[in-house]
Amino acid sequence: MTESETIAYDVVVLGAGPVGENVADRTRAAGLSTAVVESELVGGECSYWACVPSKALLRPVIARAEARRVPGLRQSVQGPLDAAAVLAHRNYYTSDWHDGGAAGWLDGIGADLHRGHGRLTGPRTVTVTGSDGGQKVLTARHAVAVCTGTDAVLPDLPGLAEVKPWTSRNATSAQAVPGRLVVVGGGVVATEMATAWQGLGAQVTVLVRGKGLLNRMEPFAGELVAEALTEAGADVRTGTSVESVTRENGTVVVVTDQGDRIEADEILFATGRRPKTGDIGLDTVGLEPGGWLPVDDSMLVSGSDWLYAVGDVNHRALLTHQGKYQARIAGAAIAARASGVPIPESDPWGAHAATADHHAVPQVVFSDPEAAAVGLSLAEAEQAGHRVRAVDVDMTSASGAGLYADGYRGRARMVVDLEKEILRGVTFVGPGVGELIHSATIAVAGQVPIARLWHAVPSFPTISEVWLRLLEAYRDN
Repeated sequence: MTESETIAYDVVVLGAGPVGENVADRTRAAGLSTAVVESELVGGECSYWACVPSKALLRPVIARAEARRVPGLRQSVQGPLDAAAVLAHRNYYTSDWHDGGAAGWLDGIGADLHRGHGRLTGPRTVTVTGSDGGQKVLTARHAVAVCTGTDAVLPDLPGLAEVKPWTSRNATSAQAVPGRLVVVGGGVVATEMATAWQGLGAQVTVLVRGKGLLNRMEPFAGELVAEALTEAGADVRTGTSVESVTRENGTVVVVTDQGDRIEADEILFATGRRPKTGDIGLDTVGLEPGGWLPVDDSMLVSGSDWLYAVGDVNHRALLTHQGKYQARIAGAAIAARASGVPIPESDPWGAHAATADHHAVPQVVFSDPEAAAVGLSLAEAEQAGHRVRAVDVDMTSASGAGLYADGYRGRARMVVDLEKEILRGVTFVGPGVGELIHSATIAVAGQVPIARLWHAVPSFPTISEVWLRLLEAYRDN
């Protein structure tokens, strides 16, 4: 292959994370020749620096916390975690940051992997520059799918680069436990990493600019998680911003807007994400570099008939599972259009529309306790103009909660649309509730009537019996 060779495909995918992999899987299943371009590791952010390593770090922390709430077991798990073993287990699940297995999977489905930096150089054209400077030009007969995701945003603080702060990538790949860690932010990454590193032995201080943690969920979610983090030994400070950060003789020194001085070994900024679209050639097709890419429900970029943007880069729902869902929808849409099958402009919940992005996006925060939600919060439902009512119960109203753990603490809420008698949203907070959220997702996505939910009988004695308590509370009030 020469530097100037042009290779034609039906579909070219920019980015080989879970989203790009799923687009390629669907287009290959439809018989379309597909190229995938990746400048880093095949498998993407989720596999090496986000979902997978973070959960590997969190699982032993949460398992120990739950074991300490079980009579007959708590005395056996009072010591510290074996941090070296936890980190080694995390390394195993990231394949030690090697992507041979993921690249082999792409080869197995018949997609061609091109390693290097891919840039659009005109309509349906992607130029790939390899590490040796050589170039390949890939053309797409039907579609180019941008699946480049996002990266971390750091605040504009003087001298921050010299401090060498952690971003989410450092927090999930660190090979040693810092003695003291400052976490700046109150979202999912901040909450999970504070939980993980506090559990692994660091002294964690969390600085939250807003009123509390997890401000995109129901307020009680962040309150319960902050309370548990504090009990675990973390210092959670709300309404606090960072004024300056320096590193003096290896020690990080943070000064807050409250005038406090905090010393630490490392500082993690978990303060937002931005799309990785600054250097992918958007300007060559009339789009603004560095911005989010607006799409319709088939993931087709506004104003285009060939460019798709799938996953975090379209800013619809920055979650791996939701991006993979979008990829399945986009792959089906690309295949349909390639074969000349018309796609209805309005086909909610159809094979070519990612309708769930608007109504039924599930998320689990793997903190202690876990927080899980799907659909709209009460505030979001009211802002959307729905006539709704929130129904709240304590998780301990289900017998299974007390059997699960002594001193179980948690709360459940369902947001009921009073006109349609369906659920607009559901939130659970408590140990083990991550495994409850799919039942809520089915109820919300399926718009299951309240009257029919009465016939979905929860097994006794499980935590899922909280569903019955919620329905009873709705009926009785």
